[in-house]
Amino acid sequence: MYDFPLTGAQKTYLRGQGQTLDPLIKIGKAGLTPEFFNELQKQLNNHELIKLRFVGIERDARAELIEKIADEGRCVNVGSVGHTALFYRRNPDPARRQIELP
Repeated sequence: MYDFPLTGAQKTYLRGQGQTLDPLIKIGKAGLTPEFFNELQKQLNNHELIKLRFVGIERDARAELIEKIADEGRCVNVGSVGHTALFYRRNPDPARRQIELP
């Protein structure tokens, strides 16, 4: 499991940054496919903080999917509201980091 500890203030900061983001990836009835995880890795490497949108997925199933995405995608869920969720993974290359955490 990916473990990158974030303080409450850092999560709040990231949620604030996520307010202006458009969903980069949409998850539909096909669920979590290998193609989804390939796209997730590409977007996390490029942006560090991404917003996902769940389309046609029931509320109970969304919570399970969020856990699986964070675990298998090696990222941290910093918040979810309704049909959207925010995920963060710090870029390992300091020169390519776009977000400076407080």
